[in-house]
Amino acid sequence: MKELYGIDMEKKQYSKLISSIPEPDISISMGCDVGCPFIGRAFDDNWKFEDPTGKTDDDFRGVIQQIEKNILELKKK
Repeated sequence: MKELYGIDMEKKQYSKLISSIPEPDISISMGCDVGCPFIGRAFDDNWKFEDPTGKTDDDFRGVIQQIEKNILELKKK
């Protein structure tokens, strides 16, 4: 994220309580073979990404770029 978008995840991201996150207009599960917390509504879609944990930076970049592509597609709808 830092290399691609200038976002330092270690500085900008932190654990949050579900109750502190505003209700989204749309909710997407990333998949990654992990359980998502209940956020007060059902998920609208599951993008079913493979978890890149423990893999190469290129694997992470691939997932990040696919997320970006999916988001841009959602904006068109």
